[in-house]
Amino acid sequence: MANLAIATLLVLLCFILNGRSVSPSSLPPRVFNVMAYGAVNDGTRDNRKAFVAAWRDACDYEGRGRVVIPRGVYALGSVIFEGYCRGSMSFIIYGVLRAPTDPRFFLTDTWIGFRYVDYLTVKGGGYLDGQGHVAWGYNNCKSNPNCNPLPATMRLDFVRNSWIHHLRSINSKNTHFSIFACQNLTLSNVRLDAPADSPNTDGIHIGSSANIRILNSAIRTGDDCISMVSGCRGVEVADVRCGPGHGISIGSLGRSHADEPVSGISVRNTTFVGTDNGVRIKTWAPSLATSASNITFQDIKMMSVANPILIDQDYCPMPPCLEGESAVQIQDVLFKNIWGTSNSKVAVKLQCSGARPCKNVRLVDIALPYSGRRGTTMALCVNVLGTSFGTQIPSGCL
Repeated sequence: MANLAIATLLVLLCFILNGRSVSPSSLPPRVFNVMAYGAVNDGTRDNRKAFVAAWRDACDYEGRGRVVIPRGVYALGSVIFEGYCRGSMSFIIYGVLRAPTDPRFFLTDTWIGFRYVDYLTVKGGGYLDGQGHVAWGYNNCKSNPNCNPLPATMRLDFVRNSWIHHLRSINSKNTHFSIFACQNLTLSNVRLDAPADSPNTDGIHIGSSANIRILNSAIRTGDDCISMVSGCRGVEVADVRCGPGHGISIGSLGRSHADEPVSGISVRNTTFVGTDNGVRIKTWAPSLATSASNITFQDIKMMSVANPILIDQDYCPMPPCLEGESAVQIQDVLFKNIWGTSNSKVAVKLQCSGARPCKNVRLVDIALPYSGRRGTTMALCVNVLGTSFGTQIPSGCL
């Protein structure tokens, strides 16, 4: 009995040191309606104070706290909802949240943020309206390396064991969902929409995170539908429709000394419609050393896609570029059962580094004819060690 008491005390101490307490499972869920805290759904008055007050009370509740935003239109300035919370949390959006249009209030990197929260659910079927049309003209990042940040619609930092589902994000000023240092997080049944010419409006951007799932969603945007950068481990993408946009990308990698390896990425049962790229791995050249491995792209339909299959280890979006080769090691990559049509003559382009040739790249059952009236597609492979099996249209270069 003495040993059991000591063990119990140690568990409680661990929770206290991490800023959390143990939640009695017997407590019923409790609703914290933002209207009770003074929120106004007139679409013009900023509701930050009411939303934060409701969150704080819910976060302090030892059972399941439910912050509820009823139907209506709620103006909301930049806000961060922080933990750690004493119990699990739900943030239920039935209405429309509308972002600021005054530049004084949106030149920041976050519109709605969740930080240091465990067991969070965000749902409700509501809309996140980023009102990006008022901000895209301020995006000069292509010409200015010191450009001011525009806010991600929703930023999740250090969030664990959580689920985001049945939400719609429209006209984000920047990325729709930005995920950093998260673990065991699922996004499902989300609909993300921004015009094809909107700058840097990535659908979902993931970095330094593990065990992330993106399921049963549709993404129409002006940049990558999904981008995975350094430190991504165990990311599953399935049943996603992408387009318009720049496709699904791993990278770019190797630019920073802090770049962590990427591994265990699976993209399956996805459809690309009219995108600039399909499935892509990209690294800077020259670059610092890191790696990308154990990557699967399988059961994918391409509909009039430029660059359906692409490894680019000479990535340089803003010439002139420095001379040198990428030091990122790409290996154990499978492209399997990918079919449809290519808008470009080079449907398969595997351009790897001479310093670190790609290893164990496999092309299995590829059928990507040219969508134009005349001509056929071709494959181009540079510095690639790998094999091809089954159907190969274009003819394999491995």
